[in-house]
Amino acid sequence: MTGIDYRHQTVIVTGASSGLGAEFARQLARRGADLVLVARRADRLEDLAGELAGAHGVTVTVVARDLGRPDAGRTLRAELESRGIHATGLINNAGFGTHDALTDEDPDRLQSMIALNVSALVDLSRAYIGPLTAVGNGILINVASLLGYQPTPYLSVYGATKAFVLSFTESLWEESRGTGLRVLAVSPGATQTEFFDAAGSQSADYGTKRATPADVVSTALATLDRRSPPPSVITNGRPLALASRLLPRRLIVRLMGRMARRTPATGR
Repeated sequence: MTGIDYRHQTVIVTGASSGLGAEFARQLARRGADLVLVARRADRLEDLAGELAGAHGVTVTVVARDLGRPDAGRTLRAELESRGIHATGLINNAGFGTHDALTDEDPDRLQSMIALNVSALVDLSRAYIGPLTAVGNGILINVASLLGYQPTPYLSVYGATKAFVLSFTESLWEESRGTGLRVLAVSPGATQTEFFDAAGSQSADYGTKRATPADVVSTALATLDRRSPPPSVITNGRPLALASRLLPRRLIVRLMGRMARRTPATGR
């Protein structure tokens, strides 16, 4: 594979109103990509769209939508194509987490998390994998998490959703080999985003230093631009993922539980 010429790409970025999504949009616009920004907060999307179009001369389309609803991917594709917008790239970044023991979690909140972190991501990937493959140089990035590499007590559902994203995306990488479509699972460790607010904590990093969104996105795009990109990349906090492979399963679960109780928060 050769390097990606983003000047000929139209990339959908979900969860684009803040954090990693906004940073993906900024770095892609800097590279010349046209964008479709998707999130619930229309005002933030409009502000970001104006910033990027003015600074880089790219076309930025805003779609204010709750992706946690059924058929998120199919309805988004239908709407965009009815407007003449045919995406060549997709970055599934939208997601959230909560921090608590399962017995204390709100069931409706858990269902919403699974709907957004898993169901919407799968539906969007399925809706677009055909068109992204057909263009011959499409890109598909799914944002997983460092916490998807091991069980995460007190973030059990969030961690499980990200383990799903990791496994799902690596499988798509193999299915897409030789087609020209670049598929990558990106697993950030602790990152300086609003995610900690949504998860209900400000403090826990699981022994890793918080990266900036710029660092995470730069690592992701540099990885995708390799001649032979891997199926996944950990952008920061690799020792924790390595420990989960080397230590006995019982020990790693106990250690993760102790860290979660002591400093409640999450990775992305």
